[in-house]
Amino acid sequence: MTAAPTFLDFPAHLAGDREPAMVIFGAGHGSTYPGKDSSPYALAPDAIRVASQEDAGLAEHWDFDLGGPLFAGKPASCVDIGNIETVMHDNAANRGRIEAKTRAILAAGAVPLLIGGDDSVPIPFLAGFADHGPIWILQIDAHIDWRDEVHGERYGYSSPMRRASEMAHVAGMVQVGMRGVGSARLSEIEAARAYASRMVTAREIHVRGIEAALELVPAGAKVVISLDCDGLDPGLMPGVAARTPGGLSYTQVIDLIAGLGQRARIAGFDLVELYPPADGSGLSALTAARLLVNVIGTIARQV
Repeated sequence: MTAAPTFLDFPAHLAGDREPAMVIFGAGHGSTYPGKDSSPYALAPDAIRVASQEDAGLAEHWDFDLGGPLFAGKPASCVDIGNIETVMHDNAANRGRIEAKTRAILAAGAVPLLIGGDDSVPIPFLAGFADHGPIWILQIDAHIDWRDEVHGERYGYSSPMRRASEMAHVAGMVQVGMRGVGSARLSEIEAARAYASRMVTAREIHVRGIEAALELVPAGAKVVISLDCDGLDPGLMPGVAARTPGGLSYTQVIDLIAGLGQRARIAGFDLVELYPPADGSGLSALTAARLLVNVIGTIARQV
């Protein structure tokens, strides 16, 4: 089988003694539920890399999303080190590998960019920031992910923000894009409100604009963005397992990323829940790749 390309054909390391400002890595599985086949999610990181090839070699070209070239005229500062090994249902070991890789990237002074993978991989990713807090979380998602456990598993894809709320280095969170119905019951909503999670529905963004979310992020805070692909509208992100009408637009999301880069400091990013079997046209992978490009370009402008 031919190996997938790196994202935008980035190198695995920079030449000479230069240290990267950003490090991309993939992880297919975190903590999967017993009896659930989550294997298609492991295809997502490489699907996003393949989709990025349309823009490979164009880093010095003008990007109208960013208002200039990808790295703003500065030397390229991002590497792609590939996927770490994860095994479906090997939950504790998967979490350990993801957290360890995140810690190693942060210890080297770089910003970790994780492409998943199912929506349980943010839990160990966020845990990896324990020595680099306090951090805020900006979650973009159709759901609040606040279940305490599902099928006896406390670290699965319905629980990332519940587990994050228990991390001492997480100072707070803003959750954006919720709509429709998901796994949250009244008890989960009450728990999120008791924690003081700041929830902004997709409808509020459509009515008030991205400022409805940005104004809730403390100025100057270190923020990790956790982006579930179903936070976007399925018209442009159909390749998800839980399609829900009324999601955020591409422009709203990239404006949110850019606005966050101006108001605060993006300390990390994860993108999860792309489901390649539902992405027949490849539009979702292409959109996900462009979102990652915007994150890279925004971080390049803040370092």
